[in-house]
Amino acid sequence: MTFEDLNLNSSLKNALRDMQLTIPSTIQHKIFSVIMSGRDTIGIAQTGTGKTYAYLLPCLRKWKFSKALTPQTVIIVPTRELVIQVVEETKKLTKYMEVSIVGAFGGANIKPQMNALHQGADLVVGTPGRLMDLILNGFLKTKLVKTLIIDEVDEMLNLGFRTQLKNLMTLLPEKRQNLMFSATLNDEIQKLINLFFKRPERIEAAPAGSPLENINQILYSVPNFNTKVNFLKELLTDKKLMNKVLVFVSSKKLADDLFEKIHKFFLKEMGIIHSNKSQNFRFDAFKKFQSGTYRILVATDLISRGLDISEVSHVINFDLPEIEENYIHRIGRTGRAEKKGNAISLFSPYEARKKLAIEKLMNFEIPTKTLPKLIKLSTVLTQDELPKTRQPNLELKNPLSKPSGLAYHEKKLKNKKNKNKLRYIDKIKRNKNRKRNPKTR
Repeated sequence: MTFEDLNLNSSLKNALRDMQLTIPSTIQHKIFSVIMSGRDTIGIAQTGTGKTYAYLLPCLRKWKFSKALTPQTVIIVPTRELVIQVVEETKKLTKYMEVSIVGAFGGANIKPQMNALHQGADLVVGTPGRLMDLILNGFLKTKLVKTLIIDEVDEMLNLGFRTQLKNLMTLLPEKRQNLMFSATLNDEIQKLINLFFKRPERIEAAPAGSPLENINQILYSVPNFNTKVNFLKELLTDKKLMNKVLVFVSSKKLADDLFEKIHKFFLKEMGIIHSNKSQNFRFDAFKKFQSGTYRILVATDLISRGLDISEVSHVINFDLPEIEENYIHRIGRTGRAEKKGNAISLFSPYEARKKLAIEKLMNFEIPTKTLPKLIKLSTVLTQDELPKTRQPNLELKNPLSKPSGLAYHEKKLKNKKNKNKLRYIDKIKRNKNRKRNPKTR
């Protein structure tokens, strides 16, 4: 099947032709007719399978020109990076169409976004919090919204956007088409579906959790952080093979520590991106990696959902993620558009539980290779790797209420208090009273 076989108009076909796209992905051709029918739809597909175009193509095909300045379609995504990407992809597809698109996300001045909406928007892409702000301030009118699309819903719930999602769906017109896209489907997502969707059609491009066929996965058992650093440096020196590499770590602190350790060996070839970096810094790092200025990019799991970069040769998991589903999102950055990709994971003995959880989710045992002999094994452990020593429980004795033992002795008679002895101050008071009330004889 090609895009010519889908019921697309000439404007969309021309745009796809300009991008040299001819064959739709599995999720794109399976879901197209269902969305076109107007039914509520749930798309289950792994990262990197073309989910963005899977909902954009049918929605833009159904779009009709309107003089109204309010949007017909609202797309909700979890991160600002994903907002920018969806806006850019929509602009590519609407090259030969008069569709106005506005992106809205937090961490940026809200006024330009308000002005853009005031001038008119046919399609709005935004993060949950910023969309709520714009609606409550009266700048985003929702009465003409016909289609609601929620992308990466599992990640949105992981980030704590459940309440905002429910509020947004309540504020939109009841008569609308709901589309939801996710790599996984859990109980929390099912509750949202039960609340707001009407007899939804479920389209699954591949079983949730299955390993991507185009990705060659390898696992190395590495004893500790510093040995991982030595191995990573050795891997990254092969510029011809490792021409575009994403290195994933599970925390912002670890990302900074790793970057500090190896940046001096690669200098202008390497960047870093995580949520503690400023918005401009993140966009700059992302663009430099996308354009090829950076050959290596260190990133965290949160950022991994907002990255849509082509031609990534390798994904290296410096450590295994806490949430097993994130492993699939990480490796899904390579092997895109039916091309072959490579995923290398380094795991330490204390990550054995994570490894088993990932393999159970995928129902696939990742091939394990031995560490090359040329890699220097470090014996230096980080603070987190040091064995935790348990302090003994020392029982503190209560102070004795009464003196005891040889240290106690009776006070001398002259030092003992005489309870019957009249205090000096009491004598003064008594004398004053005698002067004021002299006895009568």
